[in-house]
Amino acid sequence: VQLQASGGGSVQAGGSLRLSCTGSTRSFNNYAIGWFRQAPGKEREFVARVNWSGGGAVYGDSVKGRFIISRDNAKNTVYLQMNSLLPEDTAVYFCVLEIPDYELGSVKYDSWGRGTLVTVSS
Repeated sequence: VQLQASGGGSVQAGGSLRLSCTGSTRSFNNYAIGWFRQAPGKEREFVARVNWSGGGAVYGDSVKGRFIISRDNAKNTVYLQMNSLLPEDTAVYFCVLEIPDYELGSVKYDSWGRGTLVTVSS
């Protein structure tokens, strides 16, 4: 399954953007989906994830209370609604498939695409 992130752009602090992550096949709907971001010169950061059913949302500490993750399986799409944006939210945002690693009891992430750039100005 290939993923395409879109919806990035430039916005002023306090504004909102909605990112979309669309899967290339219906099998996208079988996977939990995660969002990560990477700002210039910084490490990749977990943003949010959601189960295949749309439940089980988890958020990174820096976005809790401001971002909302959701999905519409009829459209093979996961959304990231970003509100009250801050300059420190500036980054390239990636969506990924979350794949359970039953052997290690953890998860791994796959199908990293190009991401979509979000720029928040003060």
